[in-house]
Amino acid sequence: MKLRENNHVVGYAFAAPFILGFLLFIVYPVFSSLYYSFTNYNLLEAPGWVGFDNYAKMFTDDGKYAKSISVTLNYVLASVPLRLAFALGVAMLLNKAIAGIGLYRSAYYLPSLIGGSVAVSILWSQVFGDQGLVNSALGLIGIESSTSWIGNPGTALWTLIALSVWQFGSSMLIFLAGLKNIPKDYYEAAGVDGANKVRQFFKITLPLLSPIILFNLIMQTISAFMTFTPAYIISRGEGGPLDETLLYSLYLYKRAFTFYEMGYASAMAWVALIVIGVVTLLIFQSSRYWVHYESKGDR
Repeated sequence: MKLRENNHVVGYAFAAPFILGFLLFIVYPVFSSLYYSFTNYNLLEAPGWVGFDNYAKMFTDDGKYAKSISVTLNYVLASVPLRLAFALGVAMLLNKAIAGIGLYRSAYYLPSLIGGSVAVSILWSQVFGDQGLVNSALGLIGIESSTSWIGNPGTALWTLIALSVWQFGSSMLIFLAGLKNIPKDYYEAAGVDGANKVRQFFKITLPLLSPIILFNLIMQTISAFMTFTPAYIISRGEGGPLDETLLYSLYLYKRAFTFYEMGYASAMAWVALIVIGVVTLLIFQSSRYWVHYESKGDR
């Protein structure tokens, strides 16, 4: 009995750093932010209770809040499908036994390691600047352009979308692993029956890959809603031009650390949490109509 109790003590001792870290850096901040979301806390004064005023202000008296929602939805709806499509397409191209294929896979994965960094965001702003690489490339084919793609309200958000799509490496590797698990016998049998490559893709590849598509869709959707660094660096923290790159996370940051409205920012964070949770739930619910499993027992 004593040995058993000692084992429990040893186990708790080893787990203590994680438990304390979880309580101090996750549980406590989460519940603190929930409390602050009902206050007018500004870092300089003691928080005062205001009830649901912060939440009411978001939807009735803050035009920029509505703009940030619109920009974020446009970003998510454009970047996530494009990113997954590129990832799947490249994964299929790399799913071949040819010389040097490992090098190609590493090269395509590399942007995912550095794509979210501050340095790459700065480089991206230079590439799409008025004298950047994009305009130089257009000049080589006879199209003269001095437009700053970053500074143009019509194209600014698309530069962020392009950066997101460029970071498709992690999704590509997951798709590649899924493709390797599809038995080649299925394709051989379909070929014997006269099915061409396009029909094989829609009748074999997509159905058998659908659980992995679901996983990537959920992960990339959550990641897109939380995008911050590229928007902050490229727009210099302003979300311009004309708030066309004012993503929700960037606006939340401005409210918290530019205007010191911690209570309002906490309320924004909780609304974002609820929205992301609802979107994730809807994706899960829709999966019953398009995700194929080997057997019902696997679901």
